[in-house]
Amino acid sequence: MPASLRGIENVMEAEMQRRIVSVSDDSGRVIEPEWLVQAERVHRQLRPQLPAGYRSRMAEVFANGARMALVVDGDAVVCVAVWRIIENTSEGRRLYVDDLVSDEACRSLGAGKVMLDWLEGKSIALAASVLALDSGVQRQRAHRFYFREGLHISSFCLKKVLK
Repeated sequence: MPASLRGIENVMEAEMQRRIVSVSDDSGRVIEPEWLVQAERVHRQLRPQLPAGYRSRMAEVFANGARMALVVDGDAVVCVAVWRIIENTSEGRRLYVDDLVSDEACRSLGAGKVMLDWLEGKSIALAASVLALDSGVQRQRAHRFYFREGLHISSFCLKKVLK
């Protein structure tokens, strides 16, 4: 086999090992507790301030409408997304992504795209007209990825910290 085709074959094989795992079901119940434990390491790369009781905190977040999906490669978590459906007056139904983070050890290898594509499909399946997320102003590398994937800045997100 020519070397150029071997490279393509290796990429395809790597992509075929990736799959989406839903950690929580539609009611917010944790259905994959072992994957939730494994997700913590990657999730903390984006949210290091999460409390020590990660599982109980995430159960509370799920009870309030959030869901979690992972991109896994074999037995490793390579991307975490926390998302929810929101109904509002300006857009109707939207799928909002609370958190989207790829493992820093394997960024730019396609896991974020796999997840974003899955989230878009989930948005359509749930009759959402918008897929939305907020991204910290310091995350320029993530912004380049989002722009490349067709997201755009539609508004400012303003906040006032109260406690």
